[in-house]
Amino acid sequence: MRQHRIAAIGGDGIGPEVIAAGCRVLEATAAAQGGFGVAFQTFDWGSEMYRRTGLMMPADGLRQLEGFDAIFFGAVGAPDIPDHITLWELRLAICQGFDQYANVRPTRLLPGVRGPLREDLGRQIDWVIVRENSEGEYAGVGGRAHRGLPIEVAMDVAVFTREGVARICRHACEVAMARPRRHLTVVTKSNAQRHGMVMWDEVCAEVTAQYPGLTVEKMLVDAMTARMVMKPGSVDTVVATNLHADILSDLASALAGSLGIGATGNIDPQRRRPSMFEPIHGSAFDITGKGIANPLGAFWTASMMLEHLGEAPAAQRLMRAVEAVTARGDVLTPDLGGTATTAQVTDAVIAALAGANA
Repeated sequence: MRQHRIAAIGGDGIGPEVIAAGCRVLEATAAAQGGFGVAFQTFDWGSEMYRRTGLMMPADGLRQLEGFDAIFFGAVGAPDIPDHITLWELRLAICQGFDQYANVRPTRLLPGVRGPLREDLGRQIDWVIVRENSEGEYAGVGGRAHRGLPIEVAMDVAVFTREGVARICRHACEVAMARPRRHLTVVTKSNAQRHGMVMWDEVCAEVTAQYPGLTVEKMLVDAMTARMVMKPGSVDTVVATNLHADILSDLASALAGSLGIGATGNIDPQRRRPSMFEPIHGSAFDITGKGIANPLGAFWTASMMLEHLGEAPAAQRLMRAVEAVTARGDVLTPDLGGTATTAQVTDAVIAALAGANA
């Protein structure tokens, strides 16, 4: 029987709660589908470790993770630790250290869920946003000088490499080609950013020309936000820079009903090292420990992980179970207008898995 080794990193805030729920659901999915198993090793990395040791993860953290088949990640962030420390020293350290250069975020309105758009518009949402995940605006290049003085200066430099742009565009093309509409929107801001973004446009044009079966268009990022709200049915697959796609994908999850539903995969398409899968809701300090965090984003993320691991029927089975629970509407967490706890939603999805035939 196939066995998949998964590193589980709950991290901060509600992260440990939803990752624990996700591990339960993955085990139940494997049992219901048959043919494979999942084995978890939990790592207690995050802000608690930082408070004890001054490190978000051990110095050899990447070495500890590299033998796993996938990483299941919760969230980072704590009120008493600067965000640039929690993010750069754990999540981004893994993403960049393992060159997980493709961040892939699917979005659609799940059955029974109401988003902020009119229902006829909300039902048109069926998107995949492909985000460059290794350089761009989040390359980490820059610095500060003259700290505390009137002439203090701070600088962040967006870094675009030809290969970095080409490989994310190629991956977005492959994602778009696998979808029924075969439609790709390349998001840019080259009217204002005349060096890096102009190269982005040029390289994307070169790459997309190699996919004659695709319908390709280019759109400025500010216009794209309006289009996602006003004409969601005109959007299918989107490729954008690290910063632009970060913003667009959070907008996408909000339009689909809740950030608690959002799922993402930090992918190394070459599969040289494990890819990392995480819900996108963040630490959610206000509800940490209350038992009401929405685990559906972790479950959707778990489905993406199963797909990546070659367990497509199990991934589909899990999503059918999630959709059965949301469609019924009687077991939903407060962010979706319900009163259920994390555990109750988890139990409902596990019960639905038994009826979600392969």
